[in-house]
Amino acid sequence: MNDPFPAFEVIPAVDVQDGEVVQLVAGERGTEKRYGEPRAAADQWLDQGAETLHLVDLDGAFEGERVNSAAFETIIESTDVDLQIGGGIRTAEDAFELLELGVDRVILGTAAVENPEIVADISERYPGSVMVSLDAKDGEVVVSGWTESTGLDPAEAAGRYEDLGAGAILFTDVDVEGQLEGVNTELVNRVCAAVDIPVVASGGVATINDVLALQEAGAAAVVVGTALYEGAFTLDAAIEAVSE
Repeated sequence: MNDPFPAFEVIPAVDVQDGEVVQLVAGERGTEKRYGEPRAAADQWLDQGAETLHLVDLDGAFEGERVNSAAFETIIESTDVDLQIGGGIRTAEDAFELLELGVDRVILGTAAVENPEIVADISERYPGSVMVSLDAKDGEVVVSGWTESTGLDPAEAAGRYEDLGAGAILFTDVDVEGQLEGVNTELVNRVCAAVDIPVVASGGVATINDVLALQEAGAAAVVVGTALYEGAFTLDAAIEAVSE
């Protein structure tokens, strides 16, 4: 299986709600700040050197079915970088449809927790294409748009999904998500140590030093949203920093 992240990557997030790019604070609906049209955001990050885009249908994550497909299809059709997409993907058929459109990785959160075998089913047809999203709040995996705790330990859960064929883990620390207050490297390190597949970290990045700390903790890549949209640092500066 090809390594999707042969070198550490800084991946910009394009989170979409009601057809617009938004960023939420700590995953709470109603806290969103809006940043315009998804295609324009994607083009901005591509111009700054993004090698992967992280696309999330936030309405889909909360409502359990994909809502912003049209906004994403224009990005999928017009870009040749790697694309990973999540939010509202609840069935293998949803995943196959996206993979056949040209998406490189589908991100499964709630569906993987409720039906772990879906990871094996998708991976059998498209090896390495499933990125399992483990979102942790108070140290436990949460689902359904971060509203329900499962009691699962994220490091143990990561190992379980690796055994089922997951190609990567997306680990989000919800406690620091969208707050620009820094990252929790200890938890990230624990998840990275539990698996041999790439772990992509997300949540809390406020500075380029946070990006470097996650790289040091063992992450294969980091997803950055609010810090980029608020201009805390530029994507090209972060890419330069991690490649030094």
